[in-house]
Amino acid sequence: MKFDWTQGALAEGLRRYQEGEFFAAHEAWERVWLEALEPEKTFVQGLIQVTAAFYHLQRNNPRGTAQLLRAALGRLDCYPACFGGISVVLLRNDIREWLQALETGALAPQLSSARIRAEQSN
Repeated sequence: MKFDWTQGALAEGLRRYQEGEFFAAHEAWERVWLEALEPEKTFVQGLIQVTAAFYHLQRNNPRGTAQLLRAALGRLDCYPACFGGISVVLLRNDIREWLQALETGALAPQLSSARIRAEQSN
């Protein structure tokens, strides 16, 4: 599967995620996940879990947020630094930072949602 973050459900999900519309991002990416094969299927599932985590955070459920971020990290840990045009290393680092903040109860206002950024191809 070739990831194209400029159109279709992938682009819609990315745009919605970056706008903080986590439920809508989850729904868009779920359409991709349903048709994907491995290893893309598990990767997209990890992205979906990240979106669901931040949806839980919007609904004031830090425990659910942490559970979903841990599950996402478990799925994303086996992927290389860049996969499908996404900086996985950046995303994993952000997830770990969020987990630490949630575990210590030190949710800093400067923390934004974990960065899911599509890298530009040459």
